[in-house]
Amino acid sequence: MTTVRQRRVGKGTETAEDQPSEEKNVNPDRKILSDHTGGKVWKILSITVGGIVAISLGLLTSVYVATLHENDLWFSNIKEVEREISFRTECGLYYSYYKQMIQAASIQQGLHGLVYDNKTESVRTINILERMNVYQEVFLSILYRILPIQQYLEPVYFYIYTLFGLQAVYVIALYVTSWLLSGTWLSGLLAACWYITNRIDTTRVEFTIPLRENWALPFFAVQIAAITYLLRTHLQPVQERLTFMAVFIATFLFSLTWQFNQFMMLIQALALFILDCFDMLPTAKVTWLYIIQISGLLLVCLLQFFNSMILGSLVISFNTSVLIARTIQKNLKKGALLNRLGKLIFHVLLVLCLTLLINKFIKKILNLESDEHIFKFLKAKFGFGATRDFDANLYLCEEAFGLLPLNTFSRLSDTLLFYVYIFVLFLMTVAAVIVAFQNLSGSNQVQFVEKMEECTITLKPDAAYNLIHTVLFGCLALSTMRMKYLWTSHMCVFASFGLCSTEVWKLILKCINLYTSQRTHVIKYSVPVITLLYISYKFWPGIMDELSELREFYDPDTVELMNWIKSNTPNTAVFAGSMQLLAGVKLCTGRTLTNHPHYEDKNLRERTKQIYQIYAKRSPEDVYRILRSFGTDYVILEDSICYERRHSRGCRLRDLLDIANGHIMDGLGENEPDLKPSLYPRFCEEIKKNLPSYTIHFSRVFQNKTFHVYKLAKHK
Repeated sequence: MTTVRQRRVGKGTETAEDQPSEEKNVNPDRKILSDHTGGKVWKILSITVGGIVAISLGLLTSVYVATLHENDLWFSNIKEVEREISFRTECGLYYSYYKQMIQAASIQQGLHGLVYDNKTESVRTINILERMNVYQEVFLSILYRILPIQQYLEPVYFYIYTLFGLQAVYVIALYVTSWLLSGTWLSGLLAACWYITNRIDTTRVEFTIPLRENWALPFFAVQIAAITYLLRTHLQPVQERLTFMAVFIATFLFSLTWQFNQFMMLIQALALFILDCFDMLPTAKVTWLYIIQISGLLLVCLLQFFNSMILGSLVISFNTSVLIARTIQKNLKKGALLNRLGKLIFHVLLVLCLTLLINKFIKKILNLESDEHIFKFLKAKFGFGATRDFDANLYLCEEAFGLLPLNTFSRLSDTLLFYVYIFVLFLMTVAAVIVAFQNLSGSNQVQFVEKMEECTITLKPDAAYNLIHTVLFGCLALSTMRMKYLWTSHMCVFASFGLCSTEVWKLILKCINLYTSQRTHVIKYSVPVITLLYISYKFWPGIMDELSELREFYDPDTVELMNWIKSNTPNTAVFAGSMQLLAGVKLCTGRTLTNHPHYEDKNLRERTKQIYQIYAKRSPEDVYRILRSFGTDYVILEDSICYERRHSRGCRLRDLLDIANGHIMDGLGENEPDLKPSLYPRFCEEIKKNLPSYTIHFSRVFQNKTFHVYKLAKHK
């Protein structure tokens, strides 16, 4: 197991830009011109200062996470094999393709090796560019080869510095989104500070560097910023076209770099659909956003050699259905309240039915089953029946795919983020409900008359989009912990926007009969400044302590295993074992694998289940036959899996295999009535006794405290 240990010593003030003054200018023409010129200069100055602050915060965040990574592993001092082992599980698999491209004799040979890969899955030739989202590794490796930096920068540093650099893009995009929503860069400053102080819950880039989300989320944040700007009113045609182009590029890059792109795009499409149904967004812009999503995904599909999983995605079926349904129902947004509600219900049902029909038709034509494990997992997760499916249970038992832990909210509350977020979310949700009712009823405004005071509720399109976005991605995060990083980063944006928004404070003050323009502006700037001072006072010492804490990478057993494989096995040897370990074997040794952690393929899932019989109650003959069918030369057994204690009974890997095989689980506890005792003991335990029935097929060639490597006999 990879661990870290303690390192041994010896070895402002600004002017709002969001809303024009409510007071009418009645001064002479010369005074008007003077005020206009002064206001324009002040606006340019404010934008310049805000831009400098944004770039500075982005760069500081990059340096911050890079320093944490170095301090945690002593990355600059450890051996190459230790650096590679630090890229755990699927991270190591992705990085191995970057390394493969760097070490290839030429770029053409490197690309050929990826398109016709026979080392990632034994006895199979697969197209890595089709199966996995590794174009970023390809691009980065080509860039490293053509730039004159080889003498000054190692390939691994070029790779990790690029990822840390993307964190600067991420923070700047969050900053800009909050600035666009509130009209003041103070909001962006607060959003960035919240992102940094809540780092544990907003990013994990410093210890999972090559993970796909660390590539994709910065582009997703840029896309959200571009959409936020696009939904502003009174944009010039040139501004609109440029913004649409920015949205398309960001959508394409996001989709190209993450295999879960289609599910994120679906949630975004649902947000657009909901807002469009309630007439809260311009229909023409929403239509173009649907088309951009489809175009971006289809372009990715083309680059991934017509990846069928993209073609069969729900988001393409959904967006197509919405566009078709719109053509059928042309008068959807006309009529009285009850008439419109009836049309709306029919529209939703029509879109839903069309989506299911189109998606089923595409999957039938393409014979697509690659994503069936996701729907099995969702069905079991939300209580639509228990399952014995191995793949679904493998996800259900992983903490990352469980519900969001409650201690997340206590951490977010320490920085005041969660409290402010809930406050803003409540106000904006109430405003959205009122505006939606107002739009459906056809009235121009909804008024609450209280003590002869008028309180008019409005909601700008950009704010409405970000509201629904945060609600939907919040639901996703609550249901699946791994997806919390999509929500918590936007939570920083949304909370800071509300705290710095003229509209929010104006609404609150009007409803309690305390509104004045001056009071609104004082609160709008003073509350965020006080919040920033509180965050700085409470968390700055902790950040400094964190940056001064020095540790080092320590995993001698895995290092010993990798060195043994490189020194004592042929380059063509085929290894079987756990998905997580084999990713490291490929990266560190270049040996051929039987299976790996990129689980989005039905054949690979079936293969992995078969390989994992080494931890089940099977006969040595059965296990030998299975392993040899995949061309296995060596099998690696891990004590941490064979005698697992990390999960409770029923979620240990050996338990999942027993249930899938119809066998009773080990240990005290209940079993389902139709499960039967196995005729054979557990393979990973029994093989260590060196019984003749095992040694005839398997001979131990390596052993340490963690790993046992057995060589398979080659019977004629």
